[in-house]
Amino acid sequence: MTTGPGVTGLRVLVLEHDASDPPLRVGDWLAERGGVLDVRRLHAGDRVPDDLSMFDAVVSMGGEMGALDDDVAPWLPATRALLSAAVDREVPVLGICLGAQLLAAATGGEVTRGADGPEIGAYLAAKRDAAEQDPLFDAAPMTPDVMHYHYDVISRLPPGAVLLMSSTGYPHQAYRVGRRAWGVQFHIETDAATVREWAAHEGLPTHSGRLGPVLDEADAAMAVVWRDMVHRFADLAAAPTGPAGARGLAGRRLPLAGGGG
Repeated sequence: MTTGPGVTGLRVLVLEHDASDPPLRVGDWLAERGGVLDVRRLHAGDRVPDDLSMFDAVVSMGGEMGALDDDVAPWLPATRALLSAAVDREVPVLGICLGAQLLAAATGGEVTRGADGPEIGAYLAAKRDAAEQDPLFDAAPMTPDVMHYHYDVISRLPPGAVLLMSSTGYPHQAYRVGRRAWGVQFHIETDAATVREWAAHEGLPTHSGRLGPVLDEADAAMAVVWRDMVHRFADLAAAPTGPAGARGLAGRRLPLAGGGG
């Protein structure tokens, strides 16, 4: 189910950091809510915009580089500056995997190599209490399926960030920073075939363990759960703001969670 009437002409800036991770399903889901995507293929030489006034929302995608690998991806400083500005100006942001790490780094968090190794394939994540009061995550299941493919992790959340989802592996699976910026450590844009393509590129077995049938099960579940969440994000980005508060957060006092969760 979707969450209300679609909107028309929602201007969404998409920051694509790697050719292997375009918007995919997230782009389709935004379009279902009237989103018009301006995809900047930064890896191909497109520039990070200097001005956010033309956009209603920002989506920052994943990629093979680290959030601080400026020598590998010279557009990252401008990306972090833009994400920081979006948080300050309360332009809705959705960061996915690397995008979530960039959002964290841009707002005072810390990103490091995962001490316990990568998360690759199908996993479960669990909602934190604060998620019940969050406009994107309140309707999500308590332990939704997610798809991972990352080596780096958000080891410390930005100051004042609200932790929304955790897992037994790495605690900072989803969070909100500021009033309208969200990061998810997992991939919501991919399907099982895409994750297996990434694994095959690295020479990993692609049809066993967390990349086996459980990945297909996660694919089916995620196509419902995260489609609804992206619809809520689009509706929130399209909603007018008023003096009482920002797009669905008015009047709510949300508990804050620091880096320890």
